[in-house]
Parts: sequence; structure tokens; C-alpha cells
Amino acid sequence: MTKIARLAFVFVVWVGIQMNSLPAAEPQAISVGDRRELFIDLALTDTLIGRAELRLHHPVRQEIALLHDAPWEGNACGYHTVFQDDSLYRMTYKAWNIARGGDVSNPVVICYAESRDGIHWIKPDLGLVEFAGSTHNNILFDQVQGHGCHDFSPFIDRNPAALPEQRYKAVGFVRGLEEDSTGLYGFVSADAIHWHLVQDDFIIRENGWVFDTQNTAFWSQVEQQYVLYYRKTVNEIRNIARAVSQDFVHWEKQGLVDFGMRGPNAREQFYTNQIRPYDRAPHLLIGFPARYCDRGWIRATDALPSLELRRDRAKGQVRYGSAVTDALLISSRDGRRFFRWNEGFLRPGLRTRHNWAYGDNYIAWHAVETESAFDDQPRELSLYATESYFTGDWSRLRRYTLRLDGFASLYAPAEGGEWISKPLLFGGNRLELNFATSAAGEIRVELLKADGQAIPGFELEACEPIFGDNLAYTVCWNESSDLSSLQGKPVRLHLILREADVFAFRFGE
Repeated sequence: MTKIARLAFVFVVWVGIQMNSLPAAEPQAISVGDRRELFIDLALTDTLIGRAELRLHHPVRQEIALLHDAPWEGNACGYHTVFQDDSLYRMTYKAWNIARGGDVSNPVVICYAESRDGIHWIKPDLGLVEFAGSTHNNILFDQVQGHGCHDFSPFIDRNPAALPEQRYKAVGFVRGLEEDSTGLYGFVSADAIHWHLVQDDFIIRENGWVFDTQNTAFWSQVEQQYVLYYRKTVNEIRNIARAVSQDFVHWEKQGLVDFGMRGPNAREQFYTNQIRPYDRAPHLLIGFPARYCDRGWIRATDALPSLELRRDRAKGQVRYGSAVTDALLISSRDGRRFFRWNEGFLRPGLRTRHNWAYGDNYIAWHAVETESAFDDQPRELSLYATESYFTGDWSRLRRYTLRLDGFASLYAPAEGGEWISKPLLFGGNRLELNFATSAAGEIRVELLKADGQAIPGFELEACEPIFGDNLAYTVCWNESSDLSSLQGKPVRLHLILREADVFAFRFGE
């Protein structure tokens, strides 16, 4: 442990003693087992020293994945769901069109697309629903109980008790017949193509301004129950609420999720939620809520792209012309309390008419792992986001990419920085890092006891400088990676970085 790190650690302990007027209690160790831990929040952080910080990364713009140019689609397609199902990637989305002035010219229908690589997508001819006298289309369904389905979010049910004929489940919002009554229907399917209701009535209902966005549900392997995140507006602020169920039919409402001081407000409201367990670290819930901002018609609003179209849209509703949207990054370890990054995860960017309208930059539910389109590149994450909402004849979906686990990182510039974890209990026998450095950058790793003292044999001096770019680099001390002697003992990780990012670590086998 470096001198400055020791001094900082001792100071933190001393402050704790002074504040409590009692000896500092031994901090309780956090069990991480052999799971992958991402630097996506501060949950495992004890001390940051020097220029070390957590920094947000941003998706990299790639090709157009899908153009919504069919007669039954249009310029207001959205609420996409993307998931991998063995060797097939599946996508569902709502399709409709809004003419100039805000009039709806097409009824809402739910559509389907698929891909073998997550990059090249097709709209298969499903032959299920008639549109303009033909069933040659990719429409899954057009009505539920005589009403249009506003959104539809399917998932593979990983519940071991799930019936084969209900391997796929979904939730969707449909307005009720009673005034001010809204609700979500539950859907089930054996093949992700032919869907029917799990029951004739809503599975969950509320009065007021609720559910009117994309709502998401999934089987939580960690909680061993179904979890639902849905829109709930309180005091005219769009927010996110949560409910849980053992059978997907009877739901217990648990109220709004907790963002602490970083929750939605009148200036920044949360539209979608896009919350789901991250496949490579299922104990972490990651979401990409669309951030809705409306400053009204000010000078900067007039300077945005497509002013004429924006004014036309405002004739239907003023906010259709003045509001703009981007996407945020949130995460949770218990499903109820969420860490929010304050800056935009996906910004509209310096482009033309395709990204500065209300409805643009909504990220699909959810990120999937794909092969890279470039030579000699490892697998990566693909995300998909809406473009051209309201701004032309058709809307479209663009693909973006991130490195695996690359949502955020522990970072330090050339001046250097250090990070010390809270005490951890691990279950593997070696330490892996997902990291990237510059040519001159480096990382060094030390293991400490809970009291901050270096563990003999795992000091900084025993760890050669680490540099490069690697998704799963095994750390060695004195040319050995074996940590089996430390299993079951509280250990602190101490990282020293220069021109480096660490995205994740894992005590693997």
C-alpha cells in the first residue's frame, strides 16, 4: 500500500472514531463470491485517492438496424424489446404513424423482427393479422380485448416452474373501459409468435396517469419472483414504480423506486425504465430510462433541427414540438434503490433531424451480446435506439455498441489515482480484470487485510505493472495467480491506475 493511500485510509478510520466517540467497529465484509462486479456504482468503494473517479462511458453509433417503412409502420414506431433466444435474436415493437399536426393516421399494432447475429434484421411474413386486405406482414397482433395495445414487452421466463406453453411471457398496457382506469395485461406464448392472455382481466391496474409508456417485467433469479417496473405519475412527475409476483397474475405493488436525491423532477422526468438483470452479472439491475425534458418554446428550441416539422407537431400538442429526449443509465443491487448517473448516457448528438425530437433516443429493452463487425475484435454489447420520431415519413432503429461490461469504469488520468474497496469475501481462486490502458498507462493491484495492512505476498511490489486492453486478464503476484489461501477471509482490493480504466473485476475459478 502506498504511503498516501495508508494516510488516507488511516484518516478515514480516525474520522469515524471521532464522530462516534467509540472505537470504530470492524466493517462488515461484502460477499461477492465468484460473481462479476462492475464499476457502475459506488457500492463497493471505500476510498478514492488522487485523480481516481468513476466515469460514464457512452454507446458508439453504428448502422441502422431497422427501417420502419412498411405501410402498417410509420414515423412513431417505438418501445422496442430485443432479446437473444439461443441462436436467434428476437425483437418486438409498437408500430404506428402520426401525421403532421399530431393526428394519428395508423392504428397501433405490435410487430416482430428477428436476426441471426443481432446486426442484420428481417421482418418475417407472419401471416397472422390482416392489414389493408392482406396478411403478408410482420404484425403479431393489432387488438387486445377490442383495444389497441400501447406497448408490449416479452421475455423468456427462466422460472424453473414455468410451463412449456408459457415459456415466453409479456406485459402490455391497454386502457380500460372505465374512466381513469388503466391496467396491464399479461401474455403467454410457447413460441414467442402466437400469444394469448394469461387471463381475461388486467393482471395489475391503477387509476390515474399510470402505465402509459413501455412497462417491463422479468423472472428474477436473485429474488425468485417476477418483478415488474412500470410508469407511475405522481404530482405530474413521470416516475418508475415496482411490483412483484409469485405467479405472474397476482401482483403486490411496492411503490416508487428510490433514487435518493437523483430522482425525476419537473425538468427531467423519466419516461421508459428499461430495467433488467445484466446477463453477465445478474445480481445487478441495469436500466436505460428515457429522460423527458420540456423547456417550452424558447430561442434554443427554435434553433433545433426541423423547426417547421416541430411547429406542425405542436399544433396537436405543444410538447410534441418543444420536448426533447435522451437516455440515462441507472443500476440497482436490491431492485428498489437505484444509483443514477446524472449525465446523459446516450445524447442526441451533433446531427440533423433524426435525434432531437420527443421520442428519439429511446433505448430498446435491453442490451444483448453480439459479435463485433470489425476484424480481430472480441464480442461486444449491442444496444438499439430510436431515431426520426415524428420527423418524416418513417422512423428507424439504430444500433450502438459498448465493450462488454463497458457502461462505466474506474478511471485515472496520467497523474494517477487509487481505489480501495470495502472488505470483500470471495469464492474464486484468481482475480480477473476487464480493463484498458493507453500505451504508457498501467495498473497495479494489491490485496489488503480489512484493517488496510498489505497481505504478505500480495503487496504492490509483488505485482508487475499491467497494461493493454483485456476483457478477462488474470492478475499475478510473484508470477502466481493463486488466491485459494485467502478464500473466506475479508480482503480489500487496492488498485493504482495511470491512464487506465477498469470496467469490472471477478474472483473466478
